Amino acid sequence: MAKRAVGTKLLIGTVPVGGLTSIGGIEKTADTLDTTTLDSDGGYRTFTGGFKDGGEVSLSGYLEPDDEGQVAMDTAFEAGDTRAFKIVFPAELSASWEFNGVVTGFSTGAELEELVSFESTIKVSGKPSLVIAP
Repeated sequence: MAKRAVGTKLLIGTVPVGGLTSIGGIEKTADTLDTTTLDSDGGYRTFTGGFKDGGEVSLSGYLEPDDEGQVAMDTAFEAGDTRAFKIVFPAELSASWEFNGVVTGFSTGAELEELVSFESTIKVSGKPSLVIAP
């Protein structure tokens, strides 16, 4: 049965990022390598799987300058190194994504009659793991 997303959290290390209104999902993709030969059956190209990519995770929310998680995201962006992340879904789902990633974007925005916003992007590094608790 489908569950609401309310209560979903993103952690950088063990620190939750506050003020989030949206967490984009992991989108795994794979390259393909052309294995077609001159005698391929029926004139059709053939392929095999190549390198896989964990994609990117996008975050949107309200800017909370004192939030430890938002500060950690900006710090990680400035450092440019790989960090541990976790997307924890609501408890009734007993599921989470665990992955390493590099923060590749951090921005803020202000619009008339809107709350001050922030957005961030994490590039997944290596294989993300979907963890299902028993």
